[in-house]
Amino acid sequence: MTTAVLTAPAPAGPAEGRIPLTSHLRHIGALTRRNLMRIKADPESMFDALLAPIIFTLLFVYVFGGAISGSQADYRQALIPGLLGTTGLNLAMAVGTGLCTDLQTGVMDRFRTLPIGRASVLIGKMLAEACRSLVAHAVLIVVGLVLGMTLPTGILGVLGAVGLSLTFGMSLVWVSMLLGLTLRSAQAVQGVGMLVIMPLQFGSSIFAPTATMPGWLRAFADNNPLSSLADACRHLINGGPVAHSATHVLLWSVGITAVTAPLAVRRFIKKT
Repeated sequence: MTTAVLTAPAPAGPAEGRIPLTSHLRHIGALTRRNLMRIKADPESMFDALLAPIIFTLLFVYVFGGAISGSQADYRQALIPGLLGTTGLNLAMAVGTGLCTDLQTGVMDRFRTLPIGRASVLIGKMLAEACRSLVAHAVLIVVGLVLGMTLPTGILGVLGAVGLSLTFGMSLVWVSMLLGLTLRSAQAVQGVGMLVIMPLQFGSSIFAPTATMPGWLRAFADNNPLSSLADACRHLINGGPVAHSATHVLLWSVGITAVTAPLAVRRFIKKT
């Protein structure tokens, strides 16, 4: 006589589309904490956030300040608010490299087995990066104050500039994650990231006025969102009209996020 043994199937987790909003928020919080704990366990990953603002500020103020503005003090007052935008850009590109590495080392295989929203993994990375970016912005402002930068509009102007820079930087995080999910190696992500960063940084008004540029380059620089971000941050900190340049930055941020975020999430779901 034989006895049939029936094994009940393991309960399936809820489909991603049926996960309640509160669960999504809980997953995002847990994954953000995980990413922050990884930074705590590997303090060297903060070197770029801590050292890059110091190096960029000292290098450009004391090497190029006199040649570009005729006065290091004047250049410092214009450069440091402009650097708020490029700080977020540089850090954002590192997210794609880390995501590509996670895919190669099998970290994402664990997430595949969990009943969590796939977008939660990417949003958790973005929020952790926002924390790193806040540290970098704080370091840059402190260095500027030590070097003699003044804050004519007070703390509210600084907070507005940091908030605008973070908004644009987080939209670029989606671009970086899309690169990390599309390219096959971390080295390729770094290489393509540099090809994106360099023209945006130096083809803008961050380091030099656009009026001295050739016509074709000036046309690019005047429409570069980093130029608008630099101008908005300068006006927020030093005083001046903000509405036009800030609106330009916000429109770019919304547009970049609207295009790249769904593509990144779809690509992540496909790869996991």
